[in-house]
Amino acid sequence: MFIIYLTIFFFFFNGALIIYAVRKWKRRSDKDVTPHITHDTRLELVWSLIPLAVVMLIFFWGFTGYVKAWVAPNDAIEIVVTGKKWVWQFEYPDGSRSLNDLHVPVNRPVKLIMHSEDVIHSFFVPAFRLKRDVIPGRYTELWFTATEPGVQQVFCAEYCGKGHSDMLARIFVDSPEQYEIFLKEGDEQVRKMPLKELGKLVYENKGCATCHSLDGTKGQGPSWKGIWAKTHKGADGTEYTVDANYVRQSILQPQAVVVQGFEPIMPTFQGLLREREILGVIEYIKSLE
Repeated sequence: MFIIYLTIFFFFFNGALIIYAVRKWKRRSDKDVTPHITHDTRLELVWSLIPLAVVMLIFFWGFTGYVKAWVAPNDAIEIVVTGKKWVWQFEYPDGSRSLNDLHVPVNRPVKLIMHSEDVIHSFFVPAFRLKRDVIPGRYTELWFTATEPGVQQVFCAEYCGKGHSDMLARIFVDSPEQYEIFLKEGDEQVRKMPLKELGKLVYENKGCATCHSLDGTKGQGPSWKGIWAKTHKGADGTEYTVDANYVRQSILQPQAVVVQGFEPIMPTFQGLLREREILGVIEYIKSLE
């Protein structure tokens, strides 16, 4: 707005100078000739230094605003965004993840660290006037502070294949209380998804597939196929039955019981899985006959 007002001012100011010069120095007769004027040092300094000062003011003012818009505050919540055909995945500081639904607290800065697993996508939120390319092989960042509760639409603004127009997500701007509930209990997808399907989602998204196969093949950890209600020997020779308590302990305290023949390499998921997600894993293992 400052630049607009400045432009309007100089439009009328310069116009007034032109009218003044035309009236003052117009040729009134053949004998009335304006004397030749070489220069005026004071005038030249005025029309050089004043515009220079105005331009430098605009530059430093704009640069300061650019830095503020680009650099996220130190207390911003960092959320990792993964773009892939054709979904948006969001990972929160506590390790939990959601697909196509991003939850953020109102009046709290949020920093998005974004990357792509396949092709170039573009994270576009029209309501926030935000758009940034999401590129494979590197990270891009943007940040925002949502000031009003509600739901905003996210689009992919870079053509990425046949599912491009369906690559949609929603940003839920929650009150602080709603956001805390989300962190503890998960989003609507986690709360309403059947436990078996939720367990399968955890298996695929939390790295379980890296060590535990579903077809009986031995990996770095025991296969999940057909282990429910079966007895296994621990490294100390004690026999354990695979039930709900055993699975829960294996997730939260994996070093408590190490199956014979395997190394104690499984990390704990304490604080990384919600209670309903653990129940989902139990139901999923039950179904693997």
